Amino acid sequence: MTDVFADTLYWLAIIRPSDSWREPAERARASLGPARLVTTDEILTEFLAAVSAGGPLLRRKAVETVRMLLTNPDVTVVAQSRDSFIRALGRYAQREDKEYSLTDCSAMNAMDAAGIRDILTNDHHFEQEGYNVLIKKV
Repeated sequence: MTDVFADTLYWLAIIRPSDSWREPAERARASLGPARLVTTDEILTEFLAAVSAGGPLLRRKAVETVRMLLTNPDVTVVAQSRDSFIRALGRYAQREDKEYSLTDCSAMNAMDAAGIRDILTNDHHFEQEGYNVLIKKV
C-alpha cells in the first residue's frame, strides 16, 4: 500500500460540502486506489483552527473527523513533539526566501522521514520543495 500525505486543504475539502476544492480532492484521492494517508498533529491543529468559526455543526463534524482519523488503521497521524517543532523551526529558518508556514515545514519533515513524495494538497509550496501535488482544478 502506498503512503500519501494529506494536507490541511484535503481535510477541509472533504468536510465542507460546498468547498471549491471538494471535487478535485475527491478525484485525486480516488485516483490513488488503495493508499494509507499520513498526516500530522500540526495539520489536524491547523484543520481544526480553520473550521473553528464555522458554527456548531461544522465544529462537531471536524471533531468527529479527527477522532476517526486517530483510530483509523489506514491513516497514520505523526505525533507532534518538541523535536518535531525544533526541526520544523530549523527548516523554516533555512527558507527565508519562501512563504512556508511552520506547519508546512513540519509536514515536509514528516514526508521526508517517511519517504513520501505525493501530497493531497494544491499548495505550491510543496511543489517548490519537489513534492508531487495531487489536487488540481481542471
